[in-house]
Amino acid sequence: MPLLLSGRRFRQDLESYGCLALYAPLEGGTETRVLRRLRAAGYRTQIMSVRGLGDPEVFLMELHGIRPPHLGHQNIGRNGALGEVQQVIPQLNELLENNQPLVLWLLEGQVLSLSELSALSELCDREPRLKVVIEMGGSRSLKWHPMRSLIES
Repeated sequence: MPLLLSGRRFRQDLESYGCLALYAPLEGGTETRVLRRLRAAGYRTQIMSVRGLGDPEVFLMELHGIRPPHLGHQNIGRNGALGEVQQVIPQLNELLENNQPLVLWLLEGQVLSLSELSALSELCDREPRLKVVIEMGGSRSLKWHPMRSLIES
């Protein structure tokens, strides 16, 4: 269990690859230990689910608009059945303001398509302070792979 002692190998792989696919035991607990080791090493962490993420790059890094869900009968004179577009601030810009590296921990990554996974991997290449860990499913022991190897296979 050398990972649980220091987390050095995981941190080195995360720094060298930028984006990792993680397979964790289903009973839980291992992820929080890894997160605690990353925070102790000076990383800021942000945990979020990928469900409803949409375009990852736009959602995380750019100002974008969303439409509220349709709730039945509405006045068609103003905005029709589409609803009013609401502007949403980027999720990661304020976390990347200082020079402290950020780890974005994404849950339920198995629902992402290959194009979304490659967009997240490319985002890590463009923004050197951003590291992404995507939980891709369960395993008997904690395993991780570079996201590039998962996309290419």
